[in-house]
Formats: sequence, structure tokens, C-alpha cells
Amino acid sequence: MSSANDDANSKGGANAVSRRGAIALTAAAGATAALGASPAMAQTGAPGAAARPSADLVLTNGRIHTMDATGTVTNAVAVRNGRFVAIGADAAAMAAGAARTIDLGGKTVFPGLIEPHCHVVSLYNRPGYHTILENTTSLAEVQKVLADRRKDVPADGWITSLGGFHPNQWSDIKPLPTLAQLDQAVPDRPVFLYTRFTGPAVTNSAGKRLFDEWDKTPAHPDIVPVAAGDDGMIKDGPFGKVSPATSALFLLRSRTTFEDKLRTTMETQRYAANLGLTAMGDKVLFPTPGPLHPIQVLSNLDHYRMYDPLLEIDRQGKSISRIEISFLHHQGHIPALGDMANQLPELRARLRNVFPNSGSDMLSIGGIGEWAAPVNVDRSTPGGQVWLEAQRLVAEAGWRNENAVTTVKELEGVVQAWEELSTKYDIKSKRYIIHHADTVTPELLARVKALGAGVAMAAFRWVVSNDGKPAGVPFRTIVDSGVKAGIQGDGIHIAPLNPWSHIQYAVTGLNSLGQQVNDGQRLNRAEAIRLFTRENAWFLLKGDELGSIEVGKRADVAVIDRDYFTVPEAQIRDIRSVITVVGGKVVHEA
Repeated sequence: MSSANDDANSKGGANAVSRRGAIALTAAAGATAALGASPAMAQTGAPGAAARPSADLVLTNGRIHTMDATGTVTNAVAVRNGRFVAIGADAAAMAAGAARTIDLGGKTVFPGLIEPHCHVVSLYNRPGYHTILENTTSLAEVQKVLADRRKDVPADGWITSLGGFHPNQWSDIKPLPTLAQLDQAVPDRPVFLYTRFTGPAVTNSAGKRLFDEWDKTPAHPDIVPVAAGDDGMIKDGPFGKVSPATSALFLLRSRTTFEDKLRTTMETQRYAANLGLTAMGDKVLFPTPGPLHPIQVLSNLDHYRMYDPLLEIDRQGKSISRIEISFLHHQGHIPALGDMANQLPELRARLRNVFPNSGSDMLSIGGIGEWAAPVNVDRSTPGGQVWLEAQRLVAEAGWRNENAVTTVKELEGVVQAWEELSTKYDIKSKRYIIHHADTVTPELLARVKALGAGVAMAAFRWVVSNDGKPAGVPFRTIVDSGVKAGIQGDGIHIAPLNPWSHIQYAVTGLNSLGQQVNDGQRLNRAEAIRLFTRENAWFLLKGDELGSIEVGKRADVAVIDRDYFTVPEAQIRDIRSVITVVGGKVVHEA
């Protein structure tokens, strides 16, 4: 697999700020090793150097996997003005005159990892003091992470954790910790844990008391009582119906301030840096324009305002994660056949009023996706015709198009529609994307390749696979087909943001219960890390800018705490970054 070299260069300088230490959000419990730099990782300045340093930063004495086309491994790299300026011996020679030199003590280095499909905007808008539980494996670890988080939370603050984790990852919790178990960890702050899209949820004694008080004075005419049980459990309900869990979520969201969202946005970006994750493709959320409502599930937020905290952080020059936004759309009311001109109003407005592939190197617009309208390839139905019209509108406007498909029938319908549109519109240069691709055929993959499209393979089965049923992803089939391929985690609601968890699944085929669900489709370690770096850059339209350590590219680097290629398979998900660099700036140091 080789990275395409026809990306348009992003404009603008890196506007990152330096951050130090592990963040409060990091759930580094149990098997996850504590972060710490090697004693050998000395740093030197350059007293008496010329006013213009030879480099802003030089990393030396590392095992640096550049992920270039030939797989070069070197020992030094130099950075100036946010870009790599020298590799290997040429970089080492610049160390004496550099503004800062760091001796890596032999540590393993990769380009910054890239997540091409997640919903990180949801995490930016979490209520309370969100706490990362996605890396925990037992009750003891959950309790430790919550107790550690309590140290940073004011007396009237809620400790929350909403999504990212899944009960299947815990060896001794089914389905959620109880009120008593949460009380053991945090007796004096309200705690609220919420799973997946609609719940269920659980709270502790302090949280139950507050919900009981709020139930007496309903905050919305459509709300239902939270009615947390004696065990702390709060019941869920179906999509489209108000439930106790969504009512509890509404009550917490309605008390969330903009300052809370700014804090959570920065904490989220620090957590990403702690993982060595430097760039993400955000695929938005289910559209819910307008004010908060108890019917809204975890993945619903106001489509017009949910990026406000990220925009403000970026405006202040504080963003330390590169974010590419693609816009997901629903079609609203499905018409009788023939009423197409009055459908897809939000999509039509977006295409008229937003520029594709625009923005800065830290915050940019990508395409239309995870879908332009919910995938329905049955053209005999109103929903199928609306979906087809959405494909036409995106092609006509010259945007990149994306569709998440789970069945062969869906994949075939998407490919057929794109092939028809390609006779009239330029599709090949726009880099259309198939997401998930749970089932494929060689013939359909060849047709995807002919369209110049790529497949972002879903690795989130590591968490959600259960009860021994096959839930694999055809990694091997897709990679061997020669189609442009990457790995995505779909993190935040149903899976971890942690890319190392997804890499571990791709390599081992084991789900979080330890069941082998993907044996014949596994990748080797070199393939998996290449997909999460060099190859994933293609999906963010950044192949010329990111994904490998090469002269001229933007200087994003992850120095990790153990050797990825030799660490036991079961410990891959525990890998953390000890130094993360974004645009030549050190944004995380442990």
C-alpha cells in the first residue's frame, strides 16, 4: 500500500500549545502502565547558539519508524517551523544548534496516529466532569479511576462517564457497577455512568438524592421521572421515546455551561495526545437542531452549536488535536415519490453555504458523511429515492461523499449509485469513502477501487462483540484487494477513542471477552500501525501533509512508552505516548 501524493497542501501555521503530564481523564488503571519518561531521556538547550537555531526541535537516539514508502527506520529527526527538515544523520548533525534537543533513550517513535472516523464532538459536549473508563477491565480499576477523578472535581460537580466503555470489557461487572460499588469509590460526589446511545445508566447515592429532588419539580413538560432504583440503575428506552435514562441525561445537559464544554474539550484533546493520537476525522452526530429535549439520546446534539467549544478553543490558538469535520445529515420527513425538490433542506443549505476542504491545518472541513441521508439502497421506496437524491446533490456540489454500510446489499447499492454518478460528475478525485464494510466481496472491492474510493474498516468489534457470535471485520480481504484502506474505531459512544485498542483487535482477532472472532482476517503489526498512520492520512485528505515522517511534512510525532513490535499482544492497548508533538510543538510530556 502506498500513500497517494496528490493532496492539496493545507494552509496556515500550527496553533498548538505545549502541555505537560498525564491528564485527569486518563484511565490508566490495572494493566495499563503508568506513564513515565526514561531516565535516559535528557534534554539540552543550546546556550550561545546563533539567533536562528538550526532547528526548533531535534529528537535523537530513538528508533524512529518513518512510515515512508520504503519503511525507513532511523535514529533522529529535526523540525523547523512546524515541519520535518531533516531525517537521520542530517538531523543528528543539527542537534547542537537546535533550540531544543531530546535524547529519546532508544524509545520507539511513530508519526502521530490518525483516527479517520470518530465522533469526538460528542465528547467535547459531555456534561459534568467526564471520566475515561474505556481502558478499564475490572470493578477495581473502575473504582480507582473514579476515585482519582474525584480529586479534581469540586464539591458540587458531577463525575460522569458517558460512552466509550462497554460492559463487555469488564470481567466482574454485569452490566454496570451498582450504587453501593460507586459509593465505595466516590461517597461525596454525584456519579453518573451512561452506556451507548439510550442507556441504561447508573448513579450513586449522592446522584440518586439529586435525581429524586429533580423528579419532584420536572424541568420539562415531556420529561419522565429518573426514578433511580435502590441499586442505582436508571432504565433505558427505545430511540424516539423519552426514558428515565434520557431524562437524566437531559437534566445534566441542561446544567452544563459553555465553560464546562471548553474545559472538557481541552481535557479530551490532552487525552488524545496522551494516546499519541494527533489527528481525527469527526463524523458529527445524529442531527437534532434546536433546544435540548428529553427525547435526545447520547448521540443527539444541536447540529448548529455543538462545535462552539472547539471553534473557541481553536480561535484562542489552544487546540492540540487536528480535527477534520464531515457533516452527517438526516433527510427529515420522507415524502411521497416525486416530491424530491422539497426534501433534504439541511443538506442543500450546507452544500450551498459551506466550502469543502477548507479551514486551517488544525481545524478543517472534509466532506459529507457518515452519510448524506440514512443509507437505503432500495430505490422502489421513498427513503431509497431520497438517499439517491442525496448522493446526486453531493456529487453535483463537488464534495467528498461517505456512506457507512454493513451488508453486501448496501455496499452494492452504494457502489452502483456512485458508478452512475461518475458518468456525469468527477468522483474519483474527491476520494469517496465506504465506512465499516462489515461484509464485502472481491468484485465489489474492485469496483470501489476503480472509483478512486477507499474503505475505512471498522475495528470497534474489540468492545462490542459478545456471546461468541462471529463479529469480525474483513481486514485481510480488504487490504489484499489493493483498494485504499484504513482502520477506524468509530469511538466515543460504542467504542474507545484509544487507537491502540483497535490495533490490538486488528492484530489478535480477539474481542474484549477474549473470544476469537476474526482469526482468518487478522493483520500483522506492521500493517496495522501503517494503516493507523500513513494510510489513514489519505482519508483526511492529508496524504501529502501527515501520516509519515518525511522532509516537508507536518511534524506530528508519537514517542511511545514501549516497543510496539515486541510487547505482548495483550498489552498493545496499554501503549501510551510519553512525548507527543503536533506541528513541531511538544503538546504532551510524561
